[in-house]
Amino acid sequence: MESTINPDKKVVHVAVGIIKREQDIFICKRPDDKHQGGKWEFPGGKVEKGETVTQALQRELIEEVDINVQSSSPFMEIHHDYGDKAVHLDIHLVEDFSGEPIGLEGQQGQWVAIDKLDNFQFPAANVPILAKLIELIK
Repeated sequence: MESTINPDKKVVHVAVGIIKREQDIFICKRPDDKHQGGKWEFPGGKVEKGETVTQALQRELIEEVDINVQSSSPFMEIHHDYGDKAVHLDIHLVEDFSGEPIGLEGQQGQWVAIDKLDNFQFPAANVPILAKLIELIK
C-alpha cells in the first residue's frame, strides 16, 4: 500500500494481530487516555528496535491478551497519518494460538462475528482491515 505520510514525520511501526477463530474476531477497546482512546482495535503494539514483526506480535499478544501465537500469516500493511501521529500497521492473521484471549491491561475485550464488526467504532486506519475481513466471508 502506498504511503501518504509526510516523510519528515516520525512513524510508529505497529504489529497488529487479527485473532480469528472460525468466523469470530477478538477485539479490544482502547483505554480512554490513549491515542484514539475509547475506540475498538485489533490487539498488538509497537515493534521494538531489533525485533521482527513476528517477534513483536508474539510478545505483544502475550502481554496484552495472554495468548501464545504458534504461527501467523501476513494479512496487509497500512500507512496512516492521523495528523498528530503517523502509523505503519503490519497486520497479521492469527488463527493458530493457544490460550483464551483476555484483556490483561484492564481493557475490555470480546469475540465478535466478522459480519458484526461494523457495529463497533474503530480508528480510521482500521477501516481497510474491516473491509478485507468482510470480503473473507462473502
